[in-house]
Amino acid sequence: MMLVRKAKERGHFNHGWLDTWHSFSFADYYDPRFMGFRHLRVINEDTVAAGEGFPTHPHRDMEIVTYLLDGALEHKDSMGNGSVIRPGEVQRMSAGTGVTHSEFNPSASEPVHLLQIWLLPERKGLTPSYEQKALPAQALSGSLALVGSRAGGDGGVTIHQDVNLYAGRLPAGGAVSQAIAPGRHAWLQVARGEVEANGQALAAGDGAALSEETRLDLKAKTPAEVLLFDLA
Repeated sequence: MMLVRKAKERGHFNHGWLDTWHSFSFADYYDPRFMGFRHLRVINEDTVAAGEGFPTHPHRDMEIVTYLLDGALEHKDSMGNGSVIRPGEVQRMSAGTGVTHSEFNPSASEPVHLLQIWLLPERKGLTPSYEQKALPAQALSGSLALVGSRAGGDGGVTIHQDVNLYAGRLPAGGAVSQAIAPGRHAWLQVARGEVEANGQALAAGDGAALSEETRLDLKAKTPAEVLLFDLA
């Protein structure tokens, strides 16, 4: 079974400095049909204007993954980390017992376009931690590369939850398949372009929840970039 979440049906707010779309209920946006999916709690597609950003604010007991599509994002946190994340990199912050951080667009002229992802951790009270990794371009091209998992290591950042996060960039006409193990679920997020997922047409911003499916077959109708969450 596949349930499609169309891009235009997401929650949308344009604050001037921030244009944001919420796949699931978040902040002032509430939709009881979409409170998350399995351990996946938030997928926000954010475009932040040049020189703007999120001032220092707190988080607790959440795994926060940031995936850049265009531009750059500067991160600072109460653990002493300071970095800039760019396309081709993935960032994970475990809020655990509590952390504060800020996120700003350091460009004076260009917006930054990103996906901010929250997952519920495997348990509360983890020690806060931070990780950022570059993703080999060849691993993302034409395939689904593991960019985050419980094991971490060479398979991307460590996420403290039973999840495997894949990312891929497909050329027009490119195809890829991913098995879904019995009892597992998947969420597909189309970051850009147009694809067919198990025969269903999806476009940028669309998401799809898959349950009781044995595989996901993807074919790109245009150059496309996707994220795939394999969830317990």
